[in-house]
Amino acid sequence: MLEARAHHQLKALLQREGSERWPHHLTLSRLVGRSLRRRDHTLVRLAPGTDPSWLISLLVPLALSDSRLAVVVSAPLRQRLLQLELPRLLAADPRLALPCLEGEDPGEARVWLLSHHQLVAAWRRGALGDRQLVLPEAEQLDGQFREALAIRLEPAHWDQLQRAQPSAAAAVLELHARLSRRVLANPPSPSGLVPLAEEDEAPLRQLLALLGPLPQPWPRWLASGNQRWTSWAQRDPRLLQWTLHRQPLEPLPVLEGLLEQRGAVVIGQLSPAVQTGDPLGLNPQVSVELGDPPLADPLPLFAPLRQPLPNSPHFGQHLLEQCRRLVLGQGGLTVILLDDGALRRALTSGLAAEFGSRVVQESTAPDANGVLCCGWSWWLDHQQCLPLPCQVVVALLPIASLEDPLTAAQVQALRRQGRDWFRERLLPDGLTRLQLGVAGLRRSGGRLAILDGRLRGRSWGRQVLSALDPWLPLSRLLPH
Repeated sequence: MLEARAHHQLKALLQREGSERWPHHLTLSRLVGRSLRRRDHTLVRLAPGTDPSWLISLLVPLALSDSRLAVVVSAPLRQRLLQLELPRLLAADPRLALPCLEGEDPGEARVWLLSHHQLVAAWRRGALGDRQLVLPEAEQLDGQFREALAIRLEPAHWDQLQRAQPSAAAAVLELHARLSRRVLANPPSPSGLVPLAEEDEAPLRQLLALLGPLPQPWPRWLASGNQRWTSWAQRDPRLLQWTLHRQPLEPLPVLEGLLEQRGAVVIGQLSPAVQTGDPLGLNPQVSVELGDPPLADPLPLFAPLRQPLPNSPHFGQHLLEQCRRLVLGQGGLTVILLDDGALRRALTSGLAAEFGSRVVQESTAPDANGVLCCGWSWWLDHQQCLPLPCQVVVALLPIASLEDPLTAAQVQALRRQGRDWFRERLLPDGLTRLQLGVAGLRRSGGRLAILDGRLRGRSWGRQVLSALDPWLPLSRLLPH
């Protein structure tokens, strides 16, 4: 059977390499082999922050299988596969070579390597055929599929629409001017995003519904006219122009039917404590959690009992003073995580006045003892290519802001259903990001500092502390 062959080959490969082994290599390879053989749905949950060495356990059964596969990966994972993991397989044993075809048309190739955008496009045009899906980044599915389904209307698209429908050009121009006044008259915000209500777009929808063939992406925009989608405009005040964005509130229902009559292996760094539901609406025949072994040393956590809340006028000064104390005496990399752009720039300037050029903002080449100030999304995207930090300072917990139009629309949808939008949506998402963001500290033996007063001042702070278990409180700071 495929499971036994994969087990044997992977065990031999790991013995030859003699490197430190992830404890679940053989288990994962057997699970993947079983799923490919039975063409069923399998969900494997990995502990947040699991070292990417687990990928070899996925690739060995893929190489030995005869099934036609579609492997869906993000750009960073694609680079790792092509430059590291696939050459590693070939060097270990020529029989484990995994030929992957990229591009829009895989032909008869057995393994098709494609992005989430390409997967959505292939599914829409019926190009997937009977291929089984392999999705190794389940924690990113929601965001990646939302981006793949997103509709973006640039100023040039309005010109194309007028040229395609010259008889309606004057009406289109008038509606564009009306939307422009609505967008540009909105009070300025740091993000430059302006939410748009359904009634703002309704006249344009009514007009386009009466017209003939429309250039892309207008047909897609017209087809997305329901409450499961939301729109906002992104302003460019220098050019007095704006771009219209439209995305689904929940992308997975839009892809309903993607997994019908198709096997799927879904693997991701998903914590059962903070996840509600399964990715893709998956109802797996097999669902397994492969956690890390118990930690011998708990994570040192500095989180003073009495700290100001983020909306306090003293919060900025509090951050600067505490970060100065935390950086003093540190010989390794310090990462400060803060999504508020204006506050982050002010904090970076204040620390640079104290510590000089070792303080940088969102740089992939910090000094060995540098201080890296960055947003959560930037850190989650780039931490794999940076040295392990000696400490991570969480200036603000990664709870999404209602100033973001997409988040506000999702919250409004949950409110209409009478659901607890904070504990069902914002808090679980924030805890997942927190666990992924501080995972490197578990391997480096560093310390974590949380300077957000909500940790101790809100009842849900206990859930944040539970998500960080095991941890050890630091009552005072001592240089390492």
